[in-house]
Amino acid sequence: MARTAAPRIALATYDPGPRTSHDRDLPGLVRALGEAGADAVAVHWDDPAADWAGHDLVVIRSTWDYSWRAAEFVAWADKVGEATRLANPAEVVRWNTDKRYIGDLAGAGVPVVPTAYLAPGDPVELPEAHEYVVKPTSGAGARFAARYTPDRRETAVRHVERMYAEGLTAMVQPFVTSIDTEGERALQFFGGRLLHASRKGAVLAPGTAYDADKIAHPDLVPWTPTEAELAVAERALAAVPGEPELLYARVDLVTGEDGRPCVMELELVEPNLFLWLHPDSSPRVVEAILAAATS
Repeated sequence: MARTAAPRIALATYDPGPRTSHDRDLPGLVRALGEAGADAVAVHWDDPAADWAGHDLVVIRSTWDYSWRAAEFVAWADKVGEATRLANPAEVVRWNTDKRYIGDLAGAGVPVVPTAYLAPGDPVELPEAHEYVVKPTSGAGARFAARYTPDRRETAVRHVERMYAEGLTAMVQPFVTSIDTEGERALQFFGGRLLHASRKGAVLAPGTAYDADKIAHPDLVPWTPTEAELAVAERALAAVPGEPELLYARVDLVTGEDGRPCVMELELVEPNLFLWLHPDSSPRVVEAILAAATS
């Protein structure tokens, strides 16, 4: 594909329909890329008329409805990756859209929140001695997620059975008690380097139904990561299979029961960048995207 003078960059997003998009960063990022000399546009990932091959680079940004159609989304990533350069690569998308990757990280020695998996048809075995969280292996924004105490087992079983009916695999994790006091820390990487970090409060309140709307990033504030947090985040990124070139990544950490940071999730598909909270990071993001589009 011949390259035009200005690199052509598509930022893949979702179609919010009549509602306003939740991606606060997208308009500013498109504008900043344009001011830096790129031909940049935002495109709905599932737009059948989109010409992905007509771009030098497609950056997955806010495809935040993909978890409802995970198989379709992975197939889309494969198609785009064959047509042009996709960031992050399709093989990363395939691995990271299924949260069974947490087991891969654990196997590589990365400290993670202990996780059990229940596939459709499996007996519903749930903790009896401590509070726990149930959520799907394909999910975003706390969709189909809830926390339970052992005495709410019947409600939790109905939750899992609803996921089974949807063809979803459930994951069960102990509720990390530090989240209620310390929140979660999100370390954002871009172009292979730490970009910035943020802290958010607890997403799952006791008694909130799994199908209720939730605020995905409550009480978000800037955060300076500790050396221990940075070390765990870097170990998680180093454990990604195949050692792919990652344009962006977000590592979500919590404080484990041993007082040390551990990985809650590793977001390599469509992490919110929170540039609105960290405006000084925008030039570095633009620089890295341009470099990826012209390399």
